[in-house]
Amino acid sequence: MPTILIVDDRPVIRRLIAISLGTDYEILEAEDGVSALALIHGRHPQYVFLDVMMNGPMDGLQLLDEIKGNPLTRDIQVAMVTGRGLAADSEDALKRGADAYFVKPFGMRDMLTWVQSAVK
Repeated sequence: MPTILIVDDRPVIRRLIAISLGTDYEILEAEDGVSALALIHGRHPQYVFLDVMMNGPMDGLQLLDEIKGNPLTRDIQVAMVTGRGLAADSEDALKRGADAYFVKPFGMRDMLTWVQSAVK
């Protein structure tokens, strides 16, 4: 069963994504970049849904840099889930190694399609 980590400082967003993914995945949740990084190193999820703007010492882009900059974790598929919808924002995230970019309010169908296609 693939493991997905959902990282967002808003519990309602984490829950919405988790419920929408259904029971085909093991779901992990983190409310900030620091706790997410600990889960990534401890559990090595295959996929991460990552908010850009989070509270704490590490925002989503910094966490993305940590994931993609580490040879032990760079294979993890990372989808940014954010309210930042400017083209420059998505271009920056994709240049940093993001595998997908979803703007809030996001379409769960698009996110599910991304996960399902990445699993195959």
